[in-house]
Amino acid sequence: MSESTTELSYRRILLKLSGEALMGDAEFGIDPQVIRRIAGEIGELNHAGAEVAIVIGAGNLFRGAGLAAAGMDRVTADHMGMLATIMNSLAMQDALEQRGMYARVMSAIKINQVCEDYIRRRAVRHLEKRRVVIFAAGTGNPFFTTDTAASLRAVEIDAELLIKATKVDGVYSADPVSNPGARRYERLSYDEVIQQKLGVMDATAIVMCRENHMPVRVLDMMKPGALMRAARGLQEGTLVSG
Repeated sequence: MSESTTELSYRRILLKLSGEALMGDAEFGIDPQVIRRIAGEIGELNHAGAEVAIVIGAGNLFRGAGLAAAGMDRVTADHMGMLATIMNSLAMQDALEQRGMYARVMSAIKINQVCEDYIRRRAVRHLEKRRVVIFAAGTGNPFFTTDTAASLRAVEIDAELLIKATKVDGVYSADPVSNPGARRYERLSYDEVIQQKLGVMDATAIVMCRENHMPVRVLDMMKPGALMRAARGLQEGTLVSG
């Protein structure tokens, strides 16, 4: 392991990215410049000695909940959303490999010709070998969000920190765009997030983090160096913990 690991407060990190984070300023799809920049930030963590896993949403390509609300069968819509997360994961794998890193996509549903099946012990071994592991297809089950998948995988791989990367620099008391007077929190408890319905992650994900003492750091993915600051234990965004 790199000697620079001593600079890190967290050795194994799970990064939750929304699909929208990959769009940049576009309304749909993947912005190549944005995904390359994110890959560069992850590369800095990897080079510093961190073991990094990623869960990516699918909102840039597909919104299963929206189609379900419009009348599509919810299970079918969620399965389509899982496939969209695999597309995003493959794109991230390519961006990481172009940066000289080793990356593996592991899917919760069987799609062996394009990526590996998710097997916990194999995922941990990849991480120990300093490969970036990208968990695709959510939990493999309908009705569960990729937020819940991120908390589940973080617990399963014994991550020390779950980073929820967003487009804002932490958790606010209200939408900071429509309410300039909204207060930004530096620290919250799991119960405060649930009771105040702050929308950090869905309730199932937060409860899972609470029950397994998994700290969650909410930060702005577009801010250069934010990931590294979080990994070093510095104040960045909002920390949700016990």
